[in-house]
Amino acid sequence: MWASVAALVALVGVAVGAPALARSRRRVGNGGRKGAVVALVAGLTGAVNGAVNLAVADGGLGTGNGVAGGALALMLGLVGAVLGGLVLARSRRTEPTG
Repeated sequence: MWASVAALVALVGVAVGAPALARSRRRVGNGGRKGAVVALVAGLTGAVNGAVNLAVADGGLGTGNGVAGGALALMLGLVGAVLGGLVLARSRRTEPTG
């Protein structure tokens, strides 16, 4: 259950981060800054929970200990965090100085 929830949280990070990255490329509105923060937080949360789940799992893949879900959460969480970080870096670069 824990690995599945972590994977879903990480998936939210990717699902929010991808459109935020697209908005940051168009430079319309705030550049997807709120979405970037959500993607970064959800991605990091999913990745950390996936890594902890992998660290405490007793068996291997297919044993029911959530190894596959933990690995999926770790991978998706890292992708979500990278997407969020890219959008935040892009939004800082394009802000007018004043």
